[in-house]
Amino acid sequence: MATSCIVIVLLSGCAERQVKAKPFPWSTFAYTRPLSPSVALTQTDGESDPLEDVTLDVAPPPSALVIARSTPPRPRVPANNSSQNESSKPDVPQIAPLLSAGEAVAAQQQTSQSLSVAEHNIGSADGKSLNATQQDLASKVRSFMAEARDAAKIGDWTRARAAAKKAEVLSQELASSL
Repeated sequence: MATSCIVIVLLSGCAERQVKAKPFPWSTFAYTRPLSPSVALTQTDGESDPLEDVTLDVAPPPSALVIARSTPPRPRVPANNSSQNESSKPDVPQIAPLLSAGEAVAAQQQTSQSLSVAEHNIGSADGKSLNATQQDLASKVRSFMAEARDAAKIGDWTRARAAAKKAEVLSQELASSL
């Protein structure tokens, strides 16, 4: 049995000596065109060929020097004119809900009450040494108070009330941690 296996291996030949077919270059496949069968032209009596003035327009093959972009080109941004003033730009419109007169008065009162509580609590922290967490709370309280005052200046009482309430809550947390 072993002898027959060895004989079969020896008779099959060396794998290195086998001739392999060259692979077809698929990159040239896109440029190949089928050939039309040749047709013998037959001359008719006195008639001219109706297709004699027809020309075949074939685009030249693409140049090897052209490199295709893998990304689209960047959009072009027009240059800013230095003569334009920033004051000519329109203000960004503020979107605020319309409040009735009673709601606006209530929002003003709640804003001023929350701001006074926050100011009192932040004032109690002045002069004391605060740790990092307490300093962070104090800075957040001050920023919410500034936001509430800015919103009140432009008449956005909904935003002013919300910012003042946040300042009040954070200031109470700060005061309780002292």
